[in-house]
Amino acid sequence: MELTTRMLSPGEISEAVRLLADGRVVAFPTETVYGLGANALDPEAVKAIFRAKGRPQDNPLIIHLGEIAQVEEYVKDIPPQARLLMDEFWPGPLTLVLKKTEQIPQVVTAGLDTVAVRVPDHPIALDLLRQTGFPVAAPSANVSGRPSPTRAEHVLFDLNGRIPAILDGGETGWGLESTVLDCTVTPFRLLRPGGVTLEDLRSLVPVQYGTDADSGDEEAPRSPGMKYQHYAPEADVYIVTGERTATKILELSETYTKRGEGVGVMTWNERADLYPTLTVLGMGPQGDYEALAHSLYHLLRQADVLGLKVLFIEGVSEDNLGLAIMNRLRRAADHRVIKT
Repeated sequence: MELTTRMLSPGEISEAVRLLADGRVVAFPTETVYGLGANALDPEAVKAIFRAKGRPQDNPLIIHLGEIAQVEEYVKDIPPQARLLMDEFWPGPLTLVLKKTEQIPQVVTAGLDTVAVRVPDHPIALDLLRQTGFPVAAPSANVSGRPSPTRAEHVLFDLNGRIPAILDGGETGWGLESTVLDCTVTPFRLLRPGGVTLEDLRSLVPVQYGTDADSGDEEAPRSPGMKYQHYAPEADVYIVTGERTATKILELSETYTKRGEGVGVMTWNERADLYPTLTVLGMGPQGDYEALAHSLYHLLRQADVLGLKVLFIEGVSEDNLGLAIMNRLRRAADHRVIKT
């Protein structure tokens, strides 16, 4: 039987706490994206996350804590360099993969002996987590494979009738999921780039990153977002890079426009005039990577609202926050990248 999904205001946080304590799932805002939370210590509650999202169970979840001190209860060993990162970036958009204790069920970690853990930097999320007192397992609150939700209405569109409640905290801040860092290897390995950049991390500790760390070929990946196509709208997505980007996009779009199919392009605002025949989705002022990160998933969802069949995206520099943006765009495009 289909559920009735309630939209809860921040003043109704006690109802969200009650639902979580009763083994139900609740969507809630964080500084990255909306998460779909359940009591991480209750295997049956965690299974409800996978059912609601249609998420494969070999994709591990992140546990969210309300206090940094709580991490000691759920992990076995915290290397000194990991503590340094906690002190610098928690609360914040950084997830650390550490050896787990027996308290964390196997369903949370896809059978691995490690757990991904973070303390979010969002007042509603922290209030919720502190009131529950238990760790909350939470992937993004969307249908698996869809663009992650940065607004409560995105969650409602995907999960209406699948979950009991959404705690509405308005738009999220970063707009991209947290950085995930494996702290069980030396040097630490960046599994998923995010708001805490590779440059930020390397300013404090040695970190490896590259195709070996981001391939997603592991049978049971240590991080969410490594193994499956993610963040994809219904439209076919292509990333185009290089000096002839605009020329190539216009050339490629002709076939689709002649058939009467909706074609869109994501580009910096200043370049919109280069595409007079296409539906333009503005990425923000040129070079404003924070603005682009904040709006990225909303733009991908807008492609569906506009009924686009094909979406071309101008690639961006992979320095700093651009690394996380291109990581998400490649997955949205199923790695279809056209270089000019």
